[in-house]
Amino acid sequence: MLNLAIILEQSTQRTPGKTAVILDGMRMTYAELNSAANKIAAGLAALGVRPGDKVAMMLPNTPHFIMCYFGILKAGATVVPLNVLFKHHEVEYHLEDSDAVALLTWEGFIGEAAPGFRMVETCRHLIVAQAPGSTVALPEGALPLGKLLADNPPLFDTIQTMPDDTAVILYTSGTTGRPKGAELTHANMFLNATICADKLLHVTPETVGLAALPLFHSFGQTCVMNAVVYAGGTITMLPRFEPQKALEVMARDRVTYFAGVPTMYFYLLNFPGADQYDLSALRYCVSGGSAMPVEVMHAFNRKYNVTILEGYGLSETSPVASFNHLDREPKPGSIGIPIWGIAMRVVDDQGRDVPTGELGEIVIRGHNVMKGYYKRPEATAAAIRNGWFYSGDIALRDDDGFFFIKDRVKDMIIRGGFNVYPREIEEVLYGHPAIAEAAVIGIPDAALGEEVRAVVALKPGHTMTEAELIEYCKERLAAYKYPRSVEFRDTLPKTATGKILKRELRPLEAAAGV
Repeated sequence: MLNLAIILEQSTQRTPGKTAVILDGMRMTYAELNSAANKIAAGLAALGVRPGDKVAMMLPNTPHFIMCYFGILKAGATVVPLNVLFKHHEVEYHLEDSDAVALLTWEGFIGEAAPGFRMVETCRHLIVAQAPGSTVALPEGALPLGKLLADNPPLFDTIQTMPDDTAVILYTSGTTGRPKGAELTHANMFLNATICADKLLHVTPETVGLAALPLFHSFGQTCVMNAVVYAGGTITMLPRFEPQKALEVMARDRVTYFAGVPTMYFYLLNFPGADQYDLSALRYCVSGGSAMPVEVMHAFNRKYNVTILEGYGLSETSPVASFNHLDREPKPGSIGIPIWGIAMRVVDDQGRDVPTGELGEIVIRGHNVMKGYYKRPEATAAAIRNGWFYSGDIALRDDDGFFFIKDRVKDMIIRGGFNVYPREIEEVLYGHPAIAEAAVIGIPDAALGEEVRAVVALKPGHTMTEAELIEYCKERLAAYKYPRSVEFRDTLPKTATGKILKRELRPLEAAAGV
């Protein structure tokens, strides 16, 4: 038997009085956090939530997220984390698709969460977390989370689940078609968190990790929350990433471990006045979620005297699949080597291994691979073939076994019969001193099928013409690769985790596949 909540319970037994969570002036010990999770589990059981039921969460990076997450697990139910930026129709879709019987949300999200909840008859309970002393009026029939915490005992006999029972359903971003729920088991999530803590990051009880990544996303959930809770460390929480606030918290709480997406590193690196914050406690930095521009990595490492370790994974792989390990010299631009217990290959469109140094699709096998997509057997069969999960990512493997992501299969541009990988061009663009953000997309072209376009945002105070940037790329890229057009924007659209949303950059006819 295995319930992921054991990581909180074991740390509570070891060090009940240790600070588990910080949110500015508020601190919770492990004993307090575990007691709160027990109360929530008891409250959910009293409402009729049964083992195997799905319970959705639409909560920010506050202690409520952690206590509700583990409370749901203790009740034997499955956690369905929702993006806090969802609009009501997106809330409706995810509640309905996941068969959620309850939704726990933050009072600030009621405007979208409540209408979405009301549209789903099978979702019976709306539970609202509130800030201390809040006077926000709750929708009719909604239950304050505070009532569950006040009315239920601090002890609860955690429901014993099996290792292959579903612990979490993480919805993919839906870049093609509607989002699908990846079913991740207790074993998937437990092993990924413990391997991150013990073998990859050396997380200890002395670790202070910054929860800047949204915890509803797999990266923040496994690599920050679960890994630090398992190790008995401390999590200091940032409900919304803002570079100045992040720097303040990192200095105030002597943060030793930071995990972020490349955009976060860029903003921390370029924030005016960043030098006034003491980040000397910082020991480990991890990047994931999307490819880290090598120039940004080198500049951050130099400025803060750290080494950013880049890793790779997907929601479907719990998420970590490969990593630059601390005991091996990292290779900038590489996603490292497979983590313990995981096999990765690079294959052609027939599933055959390609030679070292040649491009192909990454396939993954091991304890991190999901059970499948919830209620989607056909999509599962397409993604997992002969025991291997097909990632959709284009990469190569070098002679040392390190993997290098080159692009998404779906992002690849075919220009006049030549394969063009946007990541390669984006690396060139990020090398220009005036470029703040860059994305490369394919646009329809009558003669060539697709043409290459760069979409960029400039750093404050910098100017550049389209012709100048095209010439810069032309000097550094093969003739079929360099962008023929450039679009300048103030900023590029991003997901809640900081990934650039390429689908919002493409012309409508291209996005529709016309």
